[in-house]
Amino acid sequence: SLMGHVLIDRLVSDLGYPEISMENHDDFVAAPGLNVLFFPGDPKTVKDATDVAVVLPELMKVFPGRLNPGVVTDTFGDGVKLKRMYGFTHYPSLVFVRAGGYVGTISRIQGWEEYISSINEFFVAEPRRPPGFSFEVVSA
Repeated sequence: SLMGHVLIDRLVSDLGYPEISMENHDDFVAAPGLNVLFFPGDPKTVKDATDVAVVLPELMKVFPGRLNPGVVTDTFGDGVKLKRMYGFTHYPSLVFVRAGGYVGTISRIQGWEEYISSINEFFVAEPRRPPGFSFEVVSA
């Protein structure tokens, strides 16, 4: 199995969401529409990972044909590089990219209204620099 959790694996195996790696990332985020990268993290240690895996298909129903989902299944390889690139700190995260430009991230599990209002904003938000492009300040 991919991530080792049925609720996350089904996004790829049953719902046909593409697995996103360094290899296909650029093409995926350049696609028209609002592209969402699901970073579940390791489902053994990230308790919200499966909750977000359940929410994502529900969000797809609310925005039919307007959201393009992909799953970053390689948490410990390409997932680490992509996480660094987008600069979020907590798994699970949904990273939203429109026409190749970063527009925002929703981390951990949130209330339904939070998803809907944020995504509506992401459809029109100006692309900006992901937090990951700044130098990381490492505190002791």
